[in-house]
Amino acid sequence: MGGVVAFCRECKHALPQGCLRSTEPLHLSCRGRINEKKNFMSTFKANPSSLVLVMTMLFSVLPCEGATEVPSDGLALYQTHCAACHEGKVPRAPHFITFSMIGAEAILNAMTDGVMRTQASALSASERKALADFLAGEAGEMPKPVLACSEPMSALAQEDNSAMKGWGGDDQNHRHVSDELVGLNRDNIAQLSLKWVFAYPGARRARSQPLVHDGTIFVGSQSGDIYALDLESGCAHWTYSAGAEVRSSLSLGYIAGRTGAVLYMGDFNATVHAIDASDGSLVWRTSVGDHADATITGSPKLYEGVLYVPLSSSEWATAADPGYACCTFQGGVVALDAASGELDWRTHVIDAPAVETGKTNPFGAPRKGPAGAPVWNSPAIDAKRGVLYVGTGEAYTSPAADTSDAVLAFSLKTGKRMWAKQLLAGDAWNMACFIGEAANCPEEDGPDLDIGAATILWSGADRDYLLVGQKSGDVYALDPDNDGAVLWHNKVGRGGFTGGVHWGMTANGESLFVPIADTTVIGKFKGEQFPGVHALNPESGERIWYTPSKDDCEGKPKPECDRGMSAAATSTDGLVFAGSFDGNLNVYDSATGAVLWNFDTFGEFESVSGDIARGGSIESDGPVLYRGHVLVNSGYQFGGRIPGNALLVFSVPPASDLAQSVADD
Repeated sequence: MGGVVAFCRECKHALPQGCLRSTEPLHLSCRGRINEKKNFMSTFKANPSSLVLVMTMLFSVLPCEGATEVPSDGLALYQTHCAACHEGKVPRAPHFITFSMIGAEAILNAMTDGVMRTQASALSASERKALADFLAGEAGEMPKPVLACSEPMSALAQEDNSAMKGWGGDDQNHRHVSDELVGLNRDNIAQLSLKWVFAYPGARRARSQPLVHDGTIFVGSQSGDIYALDLESGCAHWTYSAGAEVRSSLSLGYIAGRTGAVLYMGDFNATVHAIDASDGSLVWRTSVGDHADATITGSPKLYEGVLYVPLSSSEWATAADPGYACCTFQGGVVALDAASGELDWRTHVIDAPAVETGKTNPFGAPRKGPAGAPVWNSPAIDAKRGVLYVGTGEAYTSPAADTSDAVLAFSLKTGKRMWAKQLLAGDAWNMACFIGEAANCPEEDGPDLDIGAATILWSGADRDYLLVGQKSGDVYALDPDNDGAVLWHNKVGRGGFTGGVHWGMTANGESLFVPIADTTVIGKFKGEQFPGVHALNPESGERIWYTPSKDDCEGKPKPECDRGMSAAATSTDGLVFAGSFDGNLNVYDSATGAVLWNFDTFGEFESVSGDIARGGSIESDGPVLYRGHVLVNSGYQFGGRIPGNALLVFSVPPASDLAQSVADD
């Protein structure tokens, strides 16, 4: 799920994204490469904050010029106020390596209004800004205010059948809305046009999938702010600060005893928030992380008064620190009472806590394990069997846990594991594998082929199928009645670190639609690439059609520009919506794969607030469909992709307007 970029704190310069050569060790010092272990370790011990490793894109090759000047007092502020806790001495404090993953604006928000406001209270506004810029390795822009609505927000209807339900669209993660409910079909899709654009303030990536309910858009941001935007105008009814990046989709539901709707979301610090949808006020907040590097990547799933929260981790990045005792994260899912936020149950993916193995890495840090197997994706709910399904990621330590790269079934009521089906054994990897010395790299060294996409529970004529996509490019159908036995398997992509099936598939009543990234950044993955959208028969796995994505990188930043399709896709009865790394949003005929509509989101757009919104890569979250509208995030400064901060909202004219237009013609 990542890659690396170096930040050289000794000379106060940040190397640009992708300043890395795949054939050379990572440059760890601005004064030159450190090749010898003793030199590396002596430098690290003398100044533990000399390096930050950021998840951008492995093997991206950009000119190592134009390093960004970081305020000179940032290092001193960090050493004085932060280092004592964030260099491994306080177990629940995030490791300093992870700060560059967060972004300057999110760090600043955390110190101003979020979880670190008490610790940062003695700092001036300018000191907090300098510290945030230093920790992020970037000079954060002061965000411009969003456009506030002049009219008060109307009371939300309790039911909205047109709305997609959280990340997966429904409890089974189909990411599908009928033509009738969404008001989009083959006949009117050519009329789809840009309605307005929202610029996320201070953001360089947009990866929280919007939720639309009764004409209001609810969406999170890199800065940690949650916005309630009017669907018609894009103005903001209210803003809520979570204090850390929100990359998951929001879920909406109702609590007994409350008249209004409640929104649920998780943030980068593994805190779950429940807020009042009418005004953004806090209902409850619960920290669910039991590890310093725990985070929430997959979207929590709300079902019958219980919120099911998947737990992932940034420890795979922390492992790049050669002095770190790697690793201890166990993966997991927690269930919270939706009314109170109290814990119902917690289940780890890896049963036993990590222990010291009796071995040390080349720098003397003890090796621990087993560890890893994060849950990157949103759970699927199986009401008939009383089961929750998740896919897991790679192990962080050797030997790889038997629940890594696996599909797991848990009891909805108790969290007890019902079964586990591992699809790839021996996949142990962490960020240290990309560092020259690779102190904490497991013996297996990958290949890092997560099950990052949410599983789909699909009902056929005679049986149910659990549909699973993997970064390897493999697609599986598992038997939910036989401990996940494989019913069929089809490899439709080459796969890779960010290749294959990355974030999500979609299924209507007839087909399974599979976006394939197969990025041009090859690394160790060789062979023919198949980027684009594949349609498969869910009952047999046979391919119905394949439409390759076209190369549209002319005039766009290279090598960041890539035609691979990593973001989750969304479907109606007759249409499939999918976006690509190069910023293109395509609409396909679900029966034939023909491209019926296209829009290039790369570039600059005037936002509703008068600010400039920048579109880039479409990554992670997928298009959202609602009553003649299509919503998509564009911009992803992560994984070597094209940065941006745009939420684009498209619409088709109402049927009455179309009829009048025809009459006028």
